[in-house]
Amino acid sequence: MITIKSEREIKLMRRAGKIVGLCHQEISKFIKPGITTNEVDQFVEKLILDNGAIPSFKGYAGFPYATCISVNDVVVHGMPSSYRLKQGDIISVDIGANYKGYHGDSAWTYPVGKISKEDQLLLEITEKSLFKGLEFAKVGNRVSDISNAIESFIKEYNYGVVEEFTGHGIGQQLHEAPTIPNFGEKGKGPVLKAGMTLAIEPMINKGTKKVKTLIDGWTVKTVDRAKSAHFEHTILVTEDSCEILTTT
Repeated sequence: MITIKSEREIKLMRRAGKIVGLCHQEISKFIKPGITTNEVDQFVEKLILDNGAIPSFKGYAGFPYATCISVNDVVVHGMPSSYRLKQGDIISVDIGANYKGYHGDSAWTYPVGKISKEDQLLLEITEKSLFKGLEFAKVGNRVSDISNAIESFIKEYNYGVVEEFTGHGIGQQLHEAPTIPNFGEKGKGPVLKAGMTLAIEPMINKGTKKVKTLIDGWTVKTVDRAKSAHFEHTILVTEDSCEILTTT
């Protein structure tokens, strides 16, 4: 069942989202060559705690970290480690904050120092695909209208749209109904209504769409080792359009 949030719930989700947005604002200045992904994770966890929330991901299904950090060919669910970021890397940081029982969730992919033109284009196009999807997140549309908008925009660039991992509803639970793929035909799935809160998150590969999960049970990589980008916002469906919650 897709839940419609009350004004009280929306207020709490706005605060959760602002904390996530603040984290992204601050780590965009923190990320640089030479720091470890563990240091990024610790930096974000402290920010979340200092703002009166707790990390949504830490302990979720046994995941041991506050953030998912995915570097280069890691698509999603990468684990922070002692790996030191290098000039030319790209790093996706997925952050969730639980504020008084309600979640905000957002991922963003950052360049580490100067990156190649090809990688910069991947980041730009994936980010734009997120906002193309958000244009269709409004009352009266269906879930797959968002999905189709993302896929249609990506098609002309010959990138791979990851199919195994999707966007989702969000609220008291980190993952709620509905499932929101980043591909598909228009006009399918539930009708969007005011008060729904959704996490829209295209994951786009420079090469094939095919991915594999490593033996740790979490880390997902591209099978051809091509780089991958991931952009996500938590949004509130409103009468006229949508409100992005995971921003400052």
